Amino acid sequence: MAELLQNRRRLLVAEVVAVLALALAGRVLLRPSRASVPPPIHVAKSAAQPKTTQLYVDVVGAVHRPGLYRVGAGARVADAVARAGGPTRKAELELLNLAALVADGEQIVVPRRGGAGAAAVAGASSASSGPVHLNSATLDQLDALPGVGPVTAQKIVDYRTQHGGFGSVDELDAVPGIGPARLADLRPLVAP
Repeated sequence: MAELLQNRRRLLVAEVVAVLALALAGRVLLRPSRASVPPPIHVAKSAAQPKTTQLYVDVVGAVHRPGLYRVGAGARVADAVARAGGPTRKAELELLNLAALVADGEQIVVPRRGGAGAAAVAGASSASSGPVHLNSATLDQLDALPGVGPVTAQKIVDYRTQHGGFGSVDELDAVPGIGPARLADLRPLVAP
């Protein structure tokens, strides 16, 4: 009888050890791995200007239906010209950068052959006609800004390409080579 009691104790101890081992193995296997959980991503939102999905552009000049048009975010000059009925036969599209992104509130001037505006690059902002739009300006336009040379102009274009454009003028501070003093000088001359 003592031997039977001792066998039951051994069996009970073995069962308890087996249950504990299974519980421990289940906890280890079912616990999410720290390596598989991606760290939270913090994206800084610009409080100065909210991102919109619709932009308004004014298309004038050698187009069939000049006027104010709503285009989607990420639209190109070619999209805005198409919304305005397309270019007329007298349009000089070679003077436009049709691939440039449009900015909200931008005026796109489609030049006419032989017209007075044909000498100036239409659709491009300059310091004398309004702010230079950071999201659509060419290298030459950026280079023409005071304190911005060809190297810094390229850095602005690179930043614009890598980050999907500028949400506000303040984002220029993140471009290498533009510090607070240069940003203060550029602020009245540029727009996102």
